[in-house]
Amino acid sequence: MAADFAAAAEVSPTDDSAAQVLAQPSPLAAFWAAFRENKGAVLGLAVFGLVLMLALTANVVAPYSPIEQFRDAVRAPPVWEAGGSWRFILGTDGDGHDMLSRLIYGSRVSLFIGFAVMSVSFVIGAILGLLAAMTGPVVDVSVTRLMDLIMAVPSLVLAILVVAVLGPSLANTIVAVTIVYLPRYVRLVRASALGELNKDYVTAARVAGVGPLRLAWSTVLPNCLAPLIVMAALGVSDAILEAAGLGFLGLGAQPPTPEWGSMLADSREFIRSDPWIVTLPGLAILVTVIAINLTGDGLRDALDPKMRRS
Repeated sequence: MAADFAAAAEVSPTDDSAAQVLAQPSPLAAFWAAFRENKGAVLGLAVFGLVLMLALTANVVAPYSPIEQFRDAVRAPPVWEAGGSWRFILGTDGDGHDMLSRLIYGSRVSLFIGFAVMSVSFVIGAILGLLAAMTGPVVDVSVTRLMDLIMAVPSLVLAILVVAVLGPSLANTIVAVTIVYLPRYVRLVRASALGELNKDYVTAARVAGVGPLRLAWSTVLPNCLAPLIVMAALGVSDAILEAAGLGFLGLGAQPPTPEWGSMLADSREFIRSDPWIVTLPGLAILVTVIAINLTGDGLRDALDPKMRRS
């Protein structure tokens, strides 16, 4: 009996340690537990998910084509106004387009611009930032000064200049907004990489013979992703706002493409007589941008332990 008790005493600490390890939540579960502490972030994620679902299913959800014109119902009021009908729930614009359909299809265009700008800026910014941090001072100074030059020009002015040179179109809008927001990704990756290069795991990888390319992409970059993900989430909303500004000035997506900024520009003459025509696209931009920003705040709190709420 004494031997059995001794054996149990020897096994028990190991079993307790194993149980504690197995009881720890997975990284995804821990991330979600930290994310949902921010109620505003959860609400923003839900609203953003709804907008994204509408954008992906626009062909099914929208009652009409976004370019279809109803000459018998030009500037028809929404259903809650006097004279409104369920045929056009949100009314029609000055050309007879169904507002609900154009808003739904406009979410597809605006989110496409936001994600396209974020993706291109993320990739190019990571490449240039790593080059600036891990190569010689000549490349570092050249990249840094180029980014400083871009940031010295106001963002909207620079975007207008790029579009004026390339011509107004949806593709050129993406190029212009990408150039405007590229420096923030480059500077963030460079600063994060410089902070990681002096750590022991990077030194160990170099001693082990890891090549520069593998060291940059497989060792340093993964440890810089947390702030980059937050920056990317917030960058989507900034790109949507910038594209809407260009569309309002007539330099973004061209008619009849349904884009929220151009919808605002086309309807500003009806702000007194038919205010819903100009209010609805503005509300769509406002709600989407706030939802993305709230989600980005939640990502920041969940990915950075120092920022977590007590």
